Amino acid sequence: MSNATLLISLTILPFAGSLVAAFLPANARNIEAWLSGLIALSALILTTACYWSVTAGGVMRYEAQWLPTLGLNFILRMDGFAWLFAMLVTGIGLLVVLYARYYMSPQDPVPRFFSFFLAFMGAMLGVVLAGNLIQLVFFWELTGLFSFLLIGYWHHRAGARDGARMALTVTATGGLCLLAGMLILGHVVGSYDLDEVLAAGELIRSHALYLPALILILLGALTKSAQFPFHFWLPQAMVAPTPVSAYLHSATLVKAGVFLLARLWPALAGTDAWLWIVGMSGLVTFVLGAYLAIFQQDLKGLLAYSTISHLGLITLLLGLNTPLAAVAGIFHIINHATFKASLFMGAGIIDHETGTRDIRRLSGLYRFMPITATLAMVAAAAMAGVPLLNGFLSKEMFFAETIAAHDGSLVDQTLPLVATLAGMFSVAYSLRFIHETFFGPPAVALPRVPHEPPRWMRFPVELLVVACLVVGIIPELTVGPVLETAAYAVLGPALPQYNLAVWHGFTLPLLMSVAALLGGALIYRLLREHLLGGVEGPPLWRHLKSQHIFERVLVTVSWRWAGALKNLLGTRHLQVQLRLLVGTALIAALWSLYGRELAVDHTASPALDPAFALLWTVGATCAVGAACLAKYHRLAALILVGGAGLVTSITFVWLSAPDLALTQLLVEIVTTVLILLGLRWLPKRIEGIDSGARLRIRARRLGDLALALVAGSGLSLLAYAVMSRPAPSSISRFFLEHAYTEGGGTNVVNVILVDFRGFDTLGEITVLGIVALAVYALLRRFRPASDSIDIPEQQRLQNARDAAPPLRPPGTTLTDYLAIPAVIMQLMFPFIGVLAMFLLIRGHNLPGGGFIAGITMTVGLLLLYIAGGIRWVEARLHVRPVRWIAMGLLLAAGTGVGAWLFSYPFLTSYAAHAELPVIGRAPLASALLFDLGVFVLVVGAMALILLALAHQSIRSHRTPSAKATVTPPSAGET
Repeated sequence: MSNATLLISLTILPFAGSLVAAFLPANARNIEAWLSGLIALSALILTTACYWSVTAGGVMRYEAQWLPTLGLNFILRMDGFAWLFAMLVTGIGLLVVLYARYYMSPQDPVPRFFSFFLAFMGAMLGVVLAGNLIQLVFFWELTGLFSFLLIGYWHHRAGARDGARMALTVTATGGLCLLAGMLILGHVVGSYDLDEVLAAGELIRSHALYLPALILILLGALTKSAQFPFHFWLPQAMVAPTPVSAYLHSATLVKAGVFLLARLWPALAGTDAWLWIVGMSGLVTFVLGAYLAIFQQDLKGLLAYSTISHLGLITLLLGLNTPLAAVAGIFHIINHATFKASLFMGAGIIDHETGTRDIRRLSGLYRFMPITATLAMVAAAAMAGVPLLNGFLSKEMFFAETIAAHDGSLVDQTLPLVATLAGMFSVAYSLRFIHETFFGPPAVALPRVPHEPPRWMRFPVELLVVACLVVGIIPELTVGPVLETAAYAVLGPALPQYNLAVWHGFTLPLLMSVAALLGGALIYRLLREHLLGGVEGPPLWRHLKSQHIFERVLVTVSWRWAGALKNLLGTRHLQVQLRLLVGTALIAALWSLYGRELAVDHTASPALDPAFALLWTVGATCAVGAACLAKYHRLAALILVGGAGLVTSITFVWLSAPDLALTQLLVEIVTTVLILLGLRWLPKRIEGIDSGARLRIRARRLGDLALALVAGSGLSLLAYAVMSRPAPSSISRFFLEHAYTEGGGTNVVNVILVDFRGFDTLGEITVLGIVALAVYALLRRFRPASDSIDIPEQQRLQNARDAAPPLRPPGTTLTDYLAIPAVIMQLMFPFIGVLAMFLLIRGHNLPGGGFIAGITMTVGLLLLYIAGGIRWVEARLHVRPVRWIAMGLLLAAGTGVGAWLFSYPFLTSYAAHAELPVIGRAPLASALLFDLGVFVLVVGAMALILLALAHQSIRSHRTPSAKATVTPPSAGET
């Protein structure tokens, strides 16, 4: 299997598994667990197969062109460091899947859990394997999104919703800062390619934009890894199911921040700014997290603060600016992942078998679950840094680095003492975890009688604890090659000599380790009586609730400040919003022209055609009439607006732009009908106003007229200046010359949309789909009771199908049948559908295209709605607008991805001709598939908007006491 195939398969596999898991039945827990386990196992095997390609500094790389002109390509890159993280993500992920099979209740929506879990695994692998800075940020934000869904998995609990929201708010804000920093970093280097960025360390550190880029990137990394002062969100995330906590807080989500610090270490480290920002944040977090962990009364809360502390230790090591400290940081990443995953799973087993995680209620569990207790004690000892366990080795390397000189400051000189103190705290909370949970008198009044868990639920813990022991006893033979491979990928030739031997003699780091062990035992002994008192929180931190602070800041920013800004600038009146929008656009245009001359070629002025002048006189009259009549008769004003739109369509035809004419005409039809549906919601006209109010209204209207005249005249002048420029300075010649040779079509407008500017079109239809979903979501609350979500979808459609009028009512003749306008509209639909297909297929060479065809089909749906009501449309055509939107997006994006299979940039189209038996020579272009995606999405989006408006229209006819039944629609139900 080639390197490209390995990397692509490793990236796609978890997302594909997530999609499949989402559609599995809720009662098939074994099937879902087997599927997720096979996906994780396959990903682990693929990752393992990459090892021999990344040793000795090797790099696996796959690159697909995305937007090559902007330096944005899709790059998958694996070196030794990325391989290490991929092994942690897939290996511990596999163990967590096995553990979750027994932990999750059959009453839980297990398909949703495994779907989110696999999607998060895929997002994390995307971060690890990203070879492009922007691509890394994209997957970075995906990890935040899926972790939000996992933390809030039990969304019926208020704590889960609050914890998920806090985590998303903090990490997503940091992600935005990270994006800005990556943009600056790419600008400095001149490329977003990770290989070029890592090789440009000297250029980056000497650049004037180094400090802004560093601060923004560190905000992203420190928020993700819960470093001070952003540490408060991690303990609140403990409301997630324990398998989620074990995965997110040992090997994935919170490790993404330290992964980024180590990944960019060659490019950003080595400066005083890096030392002070990264080092100080890590140092404070290391000490503070360990101190707070001692006083937690919840097992997962204790482990959460210990995770914060150990992440601070890793951050501090990476911030010390020495290669050996970076090696120690990478080593501790491995060790922390093993013992912390096993501890979280052990805490979950205790909760699962006893019904509580409250340390104050747990005691003497060793008698009931001795195997689990032994495993947890070994893992906690590794966390405390006890000799012959893996945590001891990396912590001793850490102590050795704190002794070395860095910048000679007071902080540098006191660093060994502070590190030893934090080590004492680590021993203290580890001792508390062991002693108060497993020893002492047997616990009473537990929700469940404690006992050992199922064999395979305990197996992941056993495997991880064995890893802690084996690495701690024979590190050179076990973790040595892996650590060297990962460290060399980060440090390159600067990789220092280091020794993983268990015994280095009587050294100062060993003395610091002994002091930490003895001091930690003493601290626990002194605090034990206080901790047994059941007081929540440490003495100096008890009243400082991070969640309350976060809520207060959130309320201040989102309610008070945003509310004040809204009161200052916002308005509920559409006219005022439009006035501000047009006025701002006018000011921006005048500002851009300030000091410049708008070049207009007066010699190119054509003679004014009287017919054209008459046409636009009619259009202007319609526009002015609509403005005047809007006050008295809204329907007449709407008709006049349609007249102005029709004149615009004729203008496009006059100027040889048939595609624009078709689009304008069809959009006029659809929007006119939709506005008709919305007219009933407009507020009533105010009658009997006094003379003063009448004068104010008249002044406002005159001001609006003046603004419209200025803005319209300016836009007309700008358009005229563009169109009167000499041909060589216009880009139109390029498209005219290359539309057929490079795009394979003679309809230049459509070739631009689906080929030259295909990426823009993809973004536009994405926005259209989002707008349709937003409209539907906003109006859904107004849906009539008959369309309540309490009625199953199939039953609702069956009720509508039974209530829909027959195509030919009994007792009617053919003449009567054809005379019914509603039936005529129904009969027109197939012809409109054929016309839409005709416009779609011919669009690449003649006027037409996916958007025009989609609007045409929407007109057919509107006719069906007018003829039989919205339920007739739903029941007879089985319209599923959301699925249409999804299918359209997938088809359009899939066409672009298909270009990668032939080593072309994303959305590169292919044009050819084929000789067909009867038809003859027929053009074939891959852009037709992209256009088909546009067509499907437009139909789905417009149908969804129509659905929302029509249901609202139906509701306006009903009384509040309408029962939740489906009433037969009538032809006049519009």
